Amino acid sequence: MDTTTLRIGTGAGYAGDRIPPAVELAEKGRLDYLVFECLAERTIALAQLERSQHPDRGFDPMLADRMRAVLKPCMDNGTRIISNMGAANPLQAGHAVLAIARELGLPQVKVAVVLGDDVLTTLTADHLSLPVIESNQTLADLQPQLISANAYLGAEALLPALQTDAHVIITGRVADPALFLAPLIHHFGWALDDWARLGKGVLVGHLLECAAQITGGYFADPGFKDVPHMARLGFPLAEVSASGDAVITKVADSGGCVTVATCTEQLLYEIENPARYLQPDVVADFSQVQLTQIGPDRVQVTGGNGSPRTDTLKVTLGYRDGFIGEGQISYAGPGAQARGQLALDLVRARLADAGYAQHEGRYDLIGVNAIPGEPITPTEPAEVRARVALRVPTQREAQHVAHEVEALYLNGPAGGGGATRSVREVIAAAAVLMPRDAVHTSTVLLNTEGL
Repeated sequence: MDTTTLRIGTGAGYAGDRIPPAVELAEKGRLDYLVFECLAERTIALAQLERSQHPDRGFDPMLADRMRAVLKPCMDNGTRIISNMGAANPLQAGHAVLAIARELGLPQVKVAVVLGDDVLTTLTADHLSLPVIESNQTLADLQPQLISANAYLGAEALLPALQTDAHVIITGRVADPALFLAPLIHHFGWALDDWARLGKGVLVGHLLECAAQITGGYFADPGFKDVPHMARLGFPLAEVSASGDAVITKVADSGGCVTVATCTEQLLYEIENPARYLQPDVVADFSQVQLTQIGPDRVQVTGGNGSPRTDTLKVTLGYRDGFIGEGQISYAGPGAQARGQLALDLVRARLADAGYAQHEGRYDLIGVNAIPGEPITPTEPAEVRARVALRVPTQREAQHVAHEVEALYLNGPAGGGGATRSVREVIAAAAVLMPRDAVHTSTVLLNTEGL
């Protein structure tokens, strides 16, 4: 492989992402690294809940399927795998990768596991006064309901794992762009205070982290933004030079497209201030980025920059926040909207009589006003689906909400059908900023013989 250019591909942009495009990259991408980014804000809190009930779980449930699909072609092609699929249980995830390797007849596979993002058990009285971001609360206010506390590690935490001969590197919570920045630092020998190059590396990571979003997924809008061959949508890869500049592209003949437009949308995705994109390794600056179409499905990316990193790390908190009771029922034919609205009015009144009026709730006609708030046109719909959802303190109250919707079968307007009901616990997410020196990381190397 070309030592002057590093080829990094994205195997997943979220926990439930498709597997075939990752296989395509593993087989045809000529990659140095294949990165699977699979953790959303609340994913790890849900994983912590699972681990508390099943100590051998708590990692990405699709890890085994993904490894069965890509491990052999990656080994054959000299491609290393990096992923945060470890979630709440990265060590057990590492052992699961080894089990798949043995199943596939690949006993030579080694796995490096990065630990230290889970800070729940290391929180001290000194941390309880930390303010919750975008809230008037402190960590102490949430502590009784706290399930998880995970720091966003940076690329620096992954470097010891990259310095081993591990074929697969598994982490828990790591900042999404850092999964891509780490191999760039390792391969090119960038200094950890080379803020300009680190900023460019974060830019590459940010462009790649959501997988198909930059190849036309979540971009397509028929008649306005047409995307070719979306059924075979490919995932992106980057060709990165030692300077940090890059070309975003995809495997030839895969579906989708890589254009200045797709890259621009991803560049601005989840960015509050393009000049100060706060990351664990650097404060990245995207304000002078230039995107240039240099060929079919090839976009050159230049102009990234950065400034010194902050003294704190973001810590995502997962905590229990009540229950949601939800019910839905459909109405069709003449007068469907009026009957659906009557159904909502009846449930609202009955729940108010039962003492639920003070709870946060939604009363929507799906297809009419559930998203815009008001009907977009006065046209009478052929069908509607009435939805009621309330957040309440207890599971019992949530069950009552769902039951009132189902009871519309015999106690509501004519022609209701297809009623469903559900109750789920709310796992909310919040964040605090923890001093960087309070987070300590380590690396464990696994092979088929154990630790």
